[in-house]
Amino acid sequence: TCATIRMPEVNTDHLDEQQVQLLAEMCILIDENDNKIGAETKKNCHLNENIDKGLLHRAFSVFLFNMENKLLLQQRSNAKITFPDCFTNTCCSHPLSHPQELEENDAIGVRRAAQRRLKAELGIPMEQVPPEEISYLTRIHYKAKSDGIWGEHEIDYILFVQKDVTLNPDPNEIQSYCYVTQKELKQLLDKAARNEVKITPWFKLIAETFLFKWWDNLNNLNKFVEHEKIHRM
Repeated sequence: TCATIRMPEVNTDHLDEQQVQLLAEMCILIDENDNKIGAETKKNCHLNENIDKGLLHRAFSVFLFNMENKLLLQQRSNAKITFPDCFTNTCCSHPLSHPQELEENDAIGVRRAAQRRLKAELGIPMEQVPPEEISYLTRIHYKAKSDGIWGEHEIDYILFVQKDVTLNPDPNEIQSYCYVTQKELKQLLDKAARNEVKITPWFKLIAETFLFKWWDNLNNLNKFVEHEKIHRM
């Protein structure tokens, strides 16, 4: 069915040059059960016009905690095409449609993609976050509009890491970052509810449902591993 979708033309001249280059990356198209059905550009995957026709892609969200059990948050840069200036979890991105990141056994392809993006966005050296130290918990299926043109429609792999890491963020990706306690995150969520700050819709969904339960059990996450389930949000 994907081949029959005529991809809309969107003017990107006013957008950040580095971010526009990333729109050419090939994301993994999937059905609602996370079976690969093709590949499409990041640009086409994030156009609401295509999302409204059912276009769905594979993604991941990393939650990285330091050894004090604080969660690393980032504030997306103003250059980001979707959800600029929003606070969100440590790293959110997509595995690409090439062999290394397509490999599905134990979600190793997605975990490799997470390692790649932790380096690209936050400057974390790849040897500090090897894929085997990234825990895959479960998947979440959600849809959200960023504005009239751009949006998200993803099955999101939830990945946890607990480690003290070295940070050197790319300002084109991230305008600020901070480690927060549970109490500090709850205060941030309250601020977002009062429209004093913006948070990404997927981070809001996860924070309101699963995050604090998982956070309370960082030493015993195995009981929350649900690789067969896709939570429809």
